[in-house]
Amino acid sequence: MLEKELTVSIVEYFEKNIFKQHISSTLKNHSKLKSYNINPIVVKYLSKVLDDKYSPEGIAKALYYPRVLGTSINTSFGTRIQNMFVELNIAQGSMIKGMDVEFMDKIDNRKKWCQIKSGPNTINSEDVKPLIKKFTDTINLARTNKAFSGINNNDFIVGVLYGEQSELSMHYKIIDKTHPVIIGRDFWHRITGFPNFYDQLVVALHECIYNLDTEEFFTKGCDELANEIRTSPLFHF
Repeated sequence: MLEKELTVSIVEYFEKNIFKQHISSTLKNHSKLKSYNINPIVVKYLSKVLDDKYSPEGIAKALYYPRVLGTSINTSFGTRIQNMFVELNIAQGSMIKGMDVEFMDKIDNRKKWCQIKSGPNTINSEDVKPLIKKFTDTINLARTNKAFSGINNNDFIVGVLYGEQSELSMHYKIIDKTHPVIIGRDFWHRITGFPNFYDQLVVALHECIYNLDTEEFFTKGCDELANEIRTSPLFHF
């Protein structure tokens, strides 16, 4: 697939399966009071901060905004991207437990087994040793199979979708001493074969985002949630 065609395919995938899906699922699920576990003290405080009073509208904003702007999109992002690589035939789903995708590295022409991570700060300190152990166990097991003869630590990588090498957290840097952590431009170059793909993709995605219809996204979701809050026995205004 040509570079421009691949860029268009990825942008279309983002628009349909990430951006518009996020908007649709948010309005469907997160504008409903039953989708929240409510801390009555904190939510009253946040209502005051956001709306300068304890009100259905303030409660709705305190519940809806963090869900929409935080966890709901970030949780699905990595999984969607992993599926995208496979569905667009950029990589293959890995048959090795613990690996997300497999692909032929377009720089060194060696097959890579990859765990995909979103950004340069997306793991915690307690994730480091288990991840390295998983890689080590996988390599040791693979070496018992003649089909994997010649593999080495550099063939099992962490691929980070965005960011710069200098931005990698200390946790990633520890992993990088044993298994390469490939980030941003370098990762997209290796998986697509196009040196400037990352930068062109970012520009194309920004244009797509700019053209999204999000005019009623916040107002509609908050209004629906506020109406339900107004008649709920959980609150007294």
